[in-house]
Amino acid sequence: MPTFATLMGRIAATCIPVCFGAAQAAEHTLMPSPQTVHIGYFLASVKPVLTIESGDSVTIESAASIVPDVVDQAGVVPPSAVPQYQRDIYGQVKDRGPGPHILTGPIEIKGAMPGDVLEVRILAIDLALDWGFNRQRSYTGALPDEFTALWSRIIPINRQSKTAEVAKGVVVPVERPFFGIMGLAPDSSAGRISSGPPGVHSGNMDNKDLIAGTTLFMPVHAPGALFSAGDAHAAQGHGEVDLTAIETGLRGKFQFIVRKDMKLTWPRAETPTHWMVMGLHQNLEEAMKIAVRETIDFITKRFPHLSREEAYMIASVAVDYHVTQVVDGTKGIHGMIPKAIFTAQR
Repeated sequence: MPTFATLMGRIAATCIPVCFGAAQAAEHTLMPSPQTVHIGYFLASVKPVLTIESGDSVTIESAASIVPDVVDQAGVVPPSAVPQYQRDIYGQVKDRGPGPHILTGPIEIKGAMPGDVLEVRILAIDLALDWGFNRQRSYTGALPDEFTALWSRIIPINRQSKTAEVAKGVVVPVERPFFGIMGLAPDSSAGRISSGPPGVHSGNMDNKDLIAGTTLFMPVHAPGALFSAGDAHAAQGHGEVDLTAIETGLRGKFQFIVRKDMKLTWPRAETPTHWMVMGLHQNLEEAMKIAVRETIDFITKRFPHLSREEAYMIASVAVDYHVTQVVDGTKGIHGMIPKAIFTAQR
């Protein structure tokens, strides 16, 4: 049975000469530097640092969102383990906030307009650093009143074995790294918004299932879409309950396709085995309701012979809903719809 991305890509594939131009899609590289990052916000008027055509791919490296002096003072890794670009960013970029994240970008995709959907194919993700960190900030996380002191740990990462010893005798695999933030600029009326909470612009979803090999679909709200990525995670549990994952630096390769044949309110995604819907809201129960409604909407549109009642039933008997994260102000639920159960084509 054709995959969701295959089916939705047929229109894009057939219009490549028109939509992407006659030239072969180009490949670009975007490294973090004081000139190619913005810290802590999304904004429709921010100047793009790279402009590409729909269909192009970009290899993006992200910097770890931690002050280099904190890493140096911990003494866990040598100062040479901190890239010079990270020292330059914290030394030179003064326009920061209200969020804490270093975001590489934004990338302008020609032809993307509000109302379109940006298809982002996550082609590869690799670890870029030999270390990461976990930090618990005062009065944050899932238990804000129980953990009131600042606590942090620098964590060595073995990129050869793809493991990280987070505590004595506790070794965590880092085989599925992902970007916690993949987002677009909001509508211009929103002004500058924090990189902390996710939303209809996608952003800080902290979704551990958005790994290499998956495809993300994001509604566009500003001309050019203006894609940025960061908040690199070597490993994270669903929920991200103490506020952070194993935060690190990553290098990812993405292909960007403007979809004028799709309309979305919330971000969606696809893995090789599942379709993914998302619900985002300040209240976790409301986030769940949004995710279930998104499930019903997806199933009834993808399989028109199924009624809303049948789709609601399928959501109950076959879809797994995960608490994506509960620590970013706006909480997340994502539902995993298994492709294998849909055996009939009508």
